[in-house]
Amino acid sequence: MESNEVLYAEDAIVTVNNGDLEWLKQKARLNSKQRIRLCSHPALTDILHEMLIVLKKQVYIQPHKHPGKSESLHIIEGVVDVVVFNDDGTIFQVLPLGEYGSGRIFYCRMNCSQHHTLLIRSEFLVFHETTNGPFHKGDTEYAPWSPAGSDIDSSKRYLEQLNMLVANFMRKKKEIV
Repeated sequence: MESNEVLYAEDAIVTVNNGDLEWLKQKARLNSKQRIRLCSHPALTDILHEMLIVLKKQVYIQPHKHPGKSESLHIIEGVVDVVVFNDDGTIFQVLPLGEYGSGRIFYCRMNCSQHHTLLIRSEFLVFHETTNGPFHKGDTEYAPWSPAGSDIDSSKRYLEQLNMLVANFMRKKKEIV
């Protein structure tokens, strides 16, 4: 265990079942940041990082990008809108993702280095994320036009505003089609 929100699997073969997911969801419930990450790669220095991530609905992920890296998301449980931004903070694209059978996209890979965030629409979001390592915290670029996750009040206001912007973006998109 690296922290109360990042766990590392220690087995040579890593498996996860329904009981494990329920345990991870309970860990997320009890965590002050309402999230937990199970890393199936053994170290930050690995060239391939695979994680099972559990987030509660109210979690704010500051818009960020990973220059020089790709990232894939496979939704296991829940519903989320992945919001991709232009450099000025305007919405470029909204990807409606959900678990298989939800009628939404259940897998996406981003080969671009654009700011993005998650708007969680279900009580929990459980997803498998894959990205290239090694991980260096300083490599993540946070959007200068968004509040830091540590600024709780500004983050809540930003999420409310972003939800309205996404609703308008999706409405306009439907009007065009």
